[in-house]
Amino acid sequence: MNYQTDVCIIGAGPGGALLAYLLAKQNISTILIERSDKLGKEFRGEHLNKDGEMILKKHHIFEEIESLGLLRMSRVEYWKVGHVFKTIESELGHAGIHIPQQHLLQSIDSRASSHPSYKLMLGTKVTELTQNEKGQYTGIKAQQKGRGEIIVESKIIIGADGRYSTVRKLAHIKNNIHNHGYDLLWAKIPAPEKWEPTIRFTVVNNQQMALFTQTGGFIQIGWNIKKGSYTSLKKQSVQPFLDQLILAFPQLKESIEQNLHSWKNFILLSVYSSHCDTWVKDGLAIIGDAAHTMTPTGAYGMNAAIMDADVLSQILPKLLSHGSLEAGQLKKIENARRKIVEDLQDQQVMTEAFFIENFSATLKIQEERLPLFQ
Repeated sequence: MNYQTDVCIIGAGPGGALLAYLLAKQNISTILIERSDKLGKEFRGEHLNKDGEMILKKHHIFEEIESLGLLRMSRVEYWKVGHVFKTIESELGHAGIHIPQQHLLQSIDSRASSHPSYKLMLGTKVTELTQNEKGQYTGIKAQQKGRGEIIVESKIIIGADGRYSTVRKLAHIKNNIHNHGYDLLWAKIPAPEKWEPTIRFTVVNNQQMALFTQTGGFIQIGWNIKKGSYTSLKKQSVQPFLDQLILAFPQLKESIEQNLHSWKNFILLSVYSSHCDTWVKDGLAIIGDAAHTMTPTGAYGMNAAIMDADVLSQILPKLLSHGSLEAGQLKKIENARRKIVEDLQDQQVMTEAFFIENFSATLKIQEERLPLFQ
């Protein structure tokens, strides 16, 4: 089957879905293609910062998400062997917001679906990017479940398909990887009664550990481990690992013992950041993790993708109306966001480099005032 559209967006995550809605709202025909069979598959980075919150409120999406369910973190706390020794209260009234990706995407899609210029294709895997005789990208070929091959002709392709972007690979855009010396183990457990919605940090084995409260009464555990160490780690018993977690947060002992029994209860995230030599080619642009993968530090990834979509939704309609979709014109999109993103990536590096040092220094000051941990 053949389709024609102004914009073909690959990847229905937060950035791609938001962009599709914002374009469709401006009567720009948009096809949003998603490889998965449904929106809102499980996602680790679901915390909204002030920038992401601002964009969702700007487009009147935040209120609908709130009705479906979200959770404001009351504060950030720093812990040592079961005791809090430092608390940070935010001037915003919260220290971050947990938004399940399913709620975010459901809200965006329900709004987008009211516009006839919007079409969502689920279960659709991109296999090829098409080009004209001048080398400008003109659409995609894909395999859709139940229909076989489809062809979408478009004035521009937007790759919003994540850190392992198919669009980026097919467009031969070089992706420069930067390792940060650690990987991350995720686990999710029920929160005990009276667990306040907070972000809690500690240090175990000279590595950072973070606990994030989630909607529905859960806690997400993010535990840094040395880069590449998981293969040897999972050959050992998980119990000493869990004992350290219980020592750090004794309140979680019962939940840990009931829900974490083996390494299969943890999910490994290979941590790295990346930057591309360019975000654009003639008739094509990439955004979000496809263009600039972030580490989990500071929860910038989802928020950066949302910001990309907002900026692109303002610039792209003007370029479409003038027919100016060559790389030179599309650079306006990249130029509007690239330095901001790279500054955030630099900030992540600095935060990671000095977290242990700052944690230890603050702990020492508190111990001198009140030796809780001796």
